Amino acid sequence: MQVIESYKPFEIQDIELTEWKQRPVKNNFFELVLIKTGEGTQCINYNEYNYGEGSLFLLPPLKCHSFTIKKPTQFVFLKFTDSFFKNVNRINIDRNEWFKEASYILSNYNQLPGDIIQNEIDRRHLTRLIDMILQESRGYDNTSINLITSLMTSVLEILIRNIKKSSYFEIPNHTDDRITKMLAYINEHISKTELLKVENLAEVFMMSPTYVSEYFKKQVQMSLREYIIKAKLKLVEIRLINSDYTLTQIADELGFTDISHLSKTFKRYTGISIRDFKKNGEYMMLKRSACPPHVSL
Repeated sequence: MQVIESYKPFEIQDIELTEWKQRPVKNNFFELVLIKTGEGTQCINYNEYNYGEGSLFLLPPLKCHSFTIKKPTQFVFLKFTDSFFKNVNRINIDRNEWFKEASYILSNYNQLPGDIIQNEIDRRHLTRLIDMILQESRGYDNTSINLITSLMTSVLEILIRNIKKSSYFEIPNHTDDRITKMLAYINEHISKTELLKVENLAEVFMMSPTYVSEYFKKQVQMSLREYIIKAKLKLVEIRLINSDYTLTQIADELGFTDISHLSKTFKRYTGISIRDFKKNGEYMMLKRSACPPHVSL
């Protein structure tokens, strides 16, 4: 096994396994998994998906996940960590934009098993990028910092592009592609209150204003207002656990009137106070379901 931890936007592990072993789960953002060689199945919450050479998966935090290995498998795990976003490093990039991109990925794909990449060109891009990150990490020195940062940014951009183009939202009885585009639009502009108004959505998606709310509720099984609130609260959780944003900054960015409004809304939907949430350090809105004790993580 080779574990490489050369710079803290990420941790990277290159390992060949013949059987899956329990791995620690932390509230970091997520892991991108590349299957270099081998065959088997991936399982998340009892849902299975076959994997083979070139498969690319996202592993979310706090989820039941495992791999059943049929042929010896070489995995590369690229873990996006939170320490980079807490200003512990000195890289000349827009840390806020990086954080928003990683938060978008974590809060918007549906955390079911399956290949995250549908486009073969993007698959080749990601495979090359991961190989370059691996090589730079092995020979790591000060000259690697900016290159690794650029490579990581490119990885995030490709992941976001594929999430926006695919049905990675949890939609019951999904039959209309417009709802996927509408959900992507809402989540992409979640901090811009004006763009989320019914009138603007009607204009963007060429519907009548009176029909937007009815259409949304029929497709998503919840009101537009409730969906927007929950989408914001997922980002609140990420900022509370994975960043050093203040409550004032979080409230201002996500369109809450003030800290009091944010706190009351958070408790109403999660059932606990922000203070207790931070003390527990565990996602609530982002956690789709719990794992029974006997299931491997």
